[in-house]
Amino acid sequence: MTAPKVRSGDVLLLSRAASPQFFRPITVRVIRVLDRATYDGWLWIDAYQLGRDGLALARRSLYFMPEGAQLVVTPAVVPGRRRPVGRTPVRVGG
Repeated sequence: MTAPKVRSGDVLLLSRAASPQFFRPITVRVIRVLDRATYDGWLWIDAYQLGRDGLALARRSLYFMPEGAQLVVTPAVVPGRRRPVGRTPVRVGG
C-alpha cells in the first residue's frame, strides 16, 4: 500500500493504523505539512481536529504515518441561492 500524498485542505481519519496515539480515531483537516526531520514513512502536520459536525474543535500538530491515514471524502459545498438584500433609499443632506 502506498502512502497518500497529504496536502493542505485534506480531511483525514487518523486511527491506530496511523499512530498508536490515536487509540480513539480522530478526524482532522490539514492546515499544512511541516518540514521537520522524521523517520522514514512518518510525517508532521498542523491540523484542525474536527467534531462530528465538521467544525474545528482544536488546532494540533500531529505526527503519524500517512500510510495508515484514511482520506475522508467530503461532499462538495453547493452554495444556496442568495436572497436579495432589501435596499432603502438613502437620504442625503439635512
